[in-house]
Amino acid sequence: MTGAEMVVQALIDNGVTDIFGYPGGAVLPIYDEIFQQSEVRHVLVRHEQGAGHAAEGYARSTGKTGVMLVTSGPGATNAVTALQDALMDSIPLVCISGQVPTTLIGSDAFQECDTVGITRPCTKHNWLVKDVNDLSRILHEAFHVARTGRPGPVVVDVPKDVQFATGMYSPPPPSQTHESYRPKLSAEPERIAAAVALLAGAKRPMIYSGGGVVNSGPEASRLLREFVGMTGFPITSTLMGLGAYPASGKSWMGMLGMHGTYEANLAMHGCDVMLCIGARFDDRITGRLDAFSPGSKKIHIDIDPSSINKNVRVDLPIIGDVAHVLKDLVAAWKEAGAVVDREALAEWWAEIETWRARDCLAYRPSEDVIMPQYAVQRLYEATRGRETYISTEVGQHQMWAAQFYGFEEPNHWLTSGGLGTMGYGLPAAIGAAIAHPDALSVCIAGDASVLMNMQEMSTAVQHRANAKIFILNNQYMGMVRQWQQLLHGNRLSHSYTEALPDFVKLAEAYGAVGLRCDKPRDLDDAIAEMLDVDAPVLFDCRVANLANCFPMIPSGKAHNEILLPEEATDEAVAKAIDAKDRVLV
Repeated sequence: MTGAEMVVQALIDNGVTDIFGYPGGAVLPIYDEIFQQSEVRHVLVRHEQGAGHAAEGYARSTGKTGVMLVTSGPGATNAVTALQDALMDSIPLVCISGQVPTTLIGSDAFQECDTVGITRPCTKHNWLVKDVNDLSRILHEAFHVARTGRPGPVVVDVPKDVQFATGMYSPPPPSQTHESYRPKLSAEPERIAAAVALLAGAKRPMIYSGGGVVNSGPEASRLLREFVGMTGFPITSTLMGLGAYPASGKSWMGMLGMHGTYEANLAMHGCDVMLCIGARFDDRITGRLDAFSPGSKKIHIDIDPSSINKNVRVDLPIIGDVAHVLKDLVAAWKEAGAVVDREALAEWWAEIETWRARDCLAYRPSEDVIMPQYAVQRLYEATRGRETYISTEVGQHQMWAAQFYGFEEPNHWLTSGGLGTMGYGLPAAIGAAIAHPDALSVCIAGDASVLMNMQEMSTAVQHRANAKIFILNNQYMGMVRQWQQLLHGNRLSHSYTEALPDFVKLAEAYGAVGLRCDKPRDLDDAIAEMLDVDAPVLFDCRVANLANCFPMIPSGKAHNEILLPEEATDEAVAKAIDAKDRVLV
């Protein structure tokens, strides 16, 4: 086969049915092969960053590996943001990039860049293929590395002369192993036994789950639910872990962290045994490290050894895949006949209920203006019971979506957690719509963030990806404005958008459907119209301009220093945050 034929055949052999890409000179041989086959569908995006985020949305919503195809030079550099986003959120992504011919590498040729060097820090691994006879092996390795262990992005850089060259193609091996890459899946029995003993002896236990539960597959979520049901322990989650445990579950505490619930954060602060499952103790969760859950014994389950003791010292590290470890933990709990301290647990739940009674997500409703929280609540009610995939952009709307949209299943929540990438949500919604054409794909967006990759509306229209873009339009970069109000004397430096487009006309210009609503009484009917339209939609939902997102833990503060809406006056926030933090934020 030629190298270009090998690329297409490797995609087919690795189960790929859809890829997202943008052509250019250095990948024309591959595009020529794509044209001559029908097994792999190519989705033409309008920007390589959009290709990456669409592939992420596809991967996150299916559990499969997302694939993007870009040309050399600017094609590869435009993909960097998506690669870093996938790295931080552990999304399996294979990026195939074109490169100038091997004879021109290093000569500053047209559209040349050091793709391997540039992407080394933002991938799990990358390869520059110099011999066509290595190409099939490397492509199969790339898929193996991307989807096993802690998932993540990889890059295969293929020079143009390698695409033209002819060599021998080898199919994927039946079971792939690699000398230097062997992720550990199962934990040592003695560590499982130690975890059972610690958890059974807990008086104030807390389960803290993360995106690793979702990434491990549906069995991990099922086992997590079984363990919570067996023990009756309270459970919270990171932003990326939403849906692993159902929002309607009786042990659910809501999301944890900077904009998490009052009860989840105070329970985390006061627990005596913490079980962290597939999360990495990032700064948005921990707050002030020296005050993070100070009196607890910490158990940390993670497949990535580098995440253990990186940010928080734990008492019992367990390295392994979440599904494998939870299976062993559930079995060991049953085998040991472990029994929780019901009296202590009842007292712990009673204390949690006093925190829950504060109703930390309450807001002041209005009959005149749509409150953003109300908009998300009405969207949730309108989509309950339907197969719905929710993506978000990044900002206040993202936090409101996490707080007010209840996720019952994993893989239905698509958001940029670690990198916080504005422009993620719209292409991610397209990726989910391509993967699930019979389901509902909705992006909850902000008016500023959605403009970052607005050009992908053209992709949605061309490929009939019926994504619904639900814009909470407050005419501000909402989270930036909130921090400027609370931390910088209300000096709103460049956070107000004075030249927003008419989103209805913009949608129509793309050949999509545009809708607008600015009255609470009209919202339900407008949402119903959005959901019923058989076409991509831009929904301009005009919400209260100056609403703030609470609860909020000020940067660098402990969980028990969380601010609730009624407490969050400018003076209270100023008192809660010292001068050093003001500089750092």
